[in-house]
Amino acid sequence: MRYTNFVMTTQITEIPATKPIPQVAKELLNSNGFLLARLGLAFKSRALARLEAEGFDPYDYSVLAMLDEGAHQAQATIAKALALDPSRLVALLDSLEERSLVERQRDPNDRRRHVVSITTTGERRLAELRDIARELEEEYFEPLDAKTRKALHEILLQLACHHDPRCAFRQDTA
Repeated sequence: MRYTNFVMTTQITEIPATKPIPQVAKELLNSNGFLLARLGLAFKSRALARLEAEGFDPYDYSVLAMLDEGAHQAQATIAKALALDPSRLVALLDSLEERSLVERQRDPNDRRRHVVSITTTGERRLAELRDIARELEEEYFEPLDAKTRKALHEILLQLACHHDPRCAFRQDTA
């Protein structure tokens, strides 16, 4: 009887030591302001990445939604509402106009001003932006039930209206 030596080789892979997850200081977690800022930045980061992937500028949604609520808006009104430098707004409107999402015309009552309106194409793109916004909110607020989401919205709206007069006039439509 013949015996054959079989050599078994086993490759030992080193399991990397797990590093502890850095934790936020408890003092910061006890701060509503810190939590609001941290969550806001995280949501904004997700939203910007998603909008960019879909070919939108971060301000496209704001401008189109504003225009959808009224027939025409003066450029200066849009700039003030969005806290945008007028030159930045002009570049943004140029981009929207090139994509046939808005139209600009001289104000017949004041030839120095331009009024901006949303186009039919702009309305369709706005519907896409609204879908993206709903998806993002659904993903981000998934851990909260409907009642808690509503309560959170009411609290945030109250704070926004108190601290930002651009939000206060809309309080009755919430």
